[in-house]
Amino acid sequence: PVSFDCVIVGNPPPTVRWFKDGKMLEENDHYMINEDQEGHHQLIITAVLPTDMGVYRCMAENDSGIASSKAELRVDSEYTPHPASFYYVNKSLSHRIASAVRMKTTTPMIPHPVTLSVLWFKSLNYFNQCVSRLSFCSPGAVAEFLDPQQQVVVCVGGTARLHCRFRSSGPVAFLCVTNTSSSSTLVLSDVLPVDAGSYSLFVRNRGGTAHRTISLSVIDRPDPPASCPFVSQLTRSSLVLSWSGPCFDGGSAIIGYMVEFQRLDQTEPGDWAELTNQCQNTSYRVRSGLDPQGQYRFRVRACNAAGVSEPQQEVTSYVEVVPDTTHKARDHYHVREKLGVGKFGEVYRMTHKHTGQVYAGKFYRARVSREKTAARQEIKLMNKLRHPKLVQCLAAYDTSSEIVMILEYIAGGELFERIVDENFEHTEPNSVNYMRQILEGIQYIHSKHIVHLDLKPENIVCVKSAGSLIKIIDFGLACKLEHGKHLMVLHGTPEFVAPEVVNYEPVDLATDMWSIGVICYILLSGVSPFQGNSDAETLALVTAAQWEFDPESFGDITDEAKDFISGLLRKDKRTRLSCEKALAHPWIALFDDSNSRSTKSLNKEKMRRFLARQKWKVWKLGGYSMINLSSHGVSVTVFSANALGKEAEQAVASLENQLWSEPRFHQALHDLTEGCGATVHLACTIQGYPDPEVLWLFDEVPLEKNGRVQMNSDQNGTCTLTLAQVQPGDSGIYKCCASNSLGQALCSAKLTVQL
Repeated sequence: PVSFDCVIVGNPPPTVRWFKDGKMLEENDHYMINEDQEGHHQLIITAVLPTDMGVYRCMAENDSGIASSKAELRVDSEYTPHPASFYYVNKSLSHRIASAVRMKTTTPMIPHPVTLSVLWFKSLNYFNQCVSRLSFCSPGAVAEFLDPQQQVVVCVGGTARLHCRFRSSGPVAFLCVTNTSSSSTLVLSDVLPVDAGSYSLFVRNRGGTAHRTISLSVIDRPDPPASCPFVSQLTRSSLVLSWSGPCFDGGSAIIGYMVEFQRLDQTEPGDWAELTNQCQNTSYRVRSGLDPQGQYRFRVRACNAAGVSEPQQEVTSYVEVVPDTTHKARDHYHVREKLGVGKFGEVYRMTHKHTGQVYAGKFYRARVSREKTAARQEIKLMNKLRHPKLVQCLAAYDTSSEIVMILEYIAGGELFERIVDENFEHTEPNSVNYMRQILEGIQYIHSKHIVHLDLKPENIVCVKSAGSLIKIIDFGLACKLEHGKHLMVLHGTPEFVAPEVVNYEPVDLATDMWSIGVICYILLSGVSPFQGNSDAETLALVTAAQWEFDPESFGDITDEAKDFISGLLRKDKRTRLSCEKALAHPWIALFDDSNSRSTKSLNKEKMRRFLARQKWKVWKLGGYSMINLSSHGVSVTVFSANALGKEAEQAVASLENQLWSEPRFHQALHDLTEGCGATVHLACTIQGYPDPEVLWLFDEVPLEKNGRVQMNSDQNGTCTLTLAQVQPGDSGIYKCCASNSLGQALCSAKLTVQL
């Protein structure tokens, strides 16, 4: 027997599970699981077999988190005269629905009688219902597989046949329903997507173990297109329809789109008719087949090798998110690993305690009223943004101790990180697809008179690790434009902010279009158009709008792409392309991928260097506060200084350092005597930077907010503890504890409640 031993400590006591190669183990005759009250945990394998080889992991989990430890078990064979070997490998097989798929693997001739076993596994799950073993006299060489299959592809509902042929000197044992003296076949009928994965055949004798893995891919029809088609360009004689591709391609590449139309200006709407079934892109120019004065509606289906998708539904219903003020996020979710840190808080991966569904949770820094107001404003704004190209807010929690927004979890990672992956082909047509999706998302938020103000590569993420769909995230700096009021801001990332931001001039929807132009420039070249040796130099280049197309980086880029970028990177925001005009631009709406130059793979090395630099920091010049000058009709974001020169940058840094101080009480608490049933207010004023965290205690016990106890603070540092309907039992010592990274301060007062 073999045992794995560990000691686990945690409060509350954790739940402990054992895994082998990712599969959870249950106690049975083969595995014994022991534990005692002192935290000792033990896994015992009673009779070790070669199939027990692998990585074993012990995982402990409680409400505070997860910890794990792993170890590898290796089992040496008693006899190993020859290692297992494999010969010719087939590439792949593809079959249509209801066809039979045969996966076939073979073993070499065994010169002497042996004890031989044949085992099939799927993703390390053992098929044990058909196993038998035949014993012979003496050890010999391991079995040999002949011309084994490597991959099989089958459509949903079809039959997958995994066939392995091997060579042996005597009779062998088989796992599957169909077998001969020299082959083994596993048959899966009515295949479903869950059947996809790696299937492994193990052949074991006293000479060793041979195994062969066959990958089974189950393809299905694609999902519907992610968005309904819309008219991106209209002339007297034609129109251009545009849409977004499906979220999931069914496991097989999208080979085209089917566009259908329906006549509406008749007594009864006509039937849906096919306009084309040979559209290769996510846009289509309609030149004929429609009456000039007719009224029509359109829908699109996606096609792959397995079939044709359903069209996207016209209306998508969304539920308005109302913040939960009675629970904390941890009441309903397990908080997992940290995904990122931003200016306004931290983002964690979260799983729902009942459903196991994965989400992302944005925990705001909401220690003072100003930060709480900003957090609530973002949640309110996210409630208005419901579009396939935007990350969606699904729930929110707003309590005295924390504000949390629950978002959909997007697992694909940042777009630029995906592009530099070795397995990804980066071409200009792919870039057109990404830019079109960015424009679709921004067009939607602009239609709501909302400006994002923080568009940059790290806020463009892929929906999945496979596929080409993206979403826009992080609306922490987004603002709604109000008619008749000017909005001026001074925050963002230097390389992506527009000149009007640096010059402290009013911003509008065109401010986002400048950032889109910078993203497109980098996407095609891997070079930043305004990158300087310092933030001050970068901002100076942005202010002057000085940029050019580097001949080396843009040598393989089409003139249409350069014209598109030129229409966005214009200093005068009034002359920049709007989202509507950008979507109608020939590079986006009518891109010709038949041009051999346009389909050439683009060099990724410069983009790798671009990503290697630590450029993803939010430009922040000290603290800021929002001031609404309603009498002048101006909404202003006021900063301590600008950053138009190195001297100013150094001065701001010096002021920042001078602000740092440990907490101190500018106004301390005072003793109070009140009558029974009265409402008591204990107030003090705290100064310190960074903003101190405040904790109220009653007789050394931390207080929590409830119906009678309220704790509030304002941006001036005044902290108030309110006690309603006080009773004699409320008499005692009340303390206010303020702390930050530099230190801690404490003041106290005595409350006496008289009968």
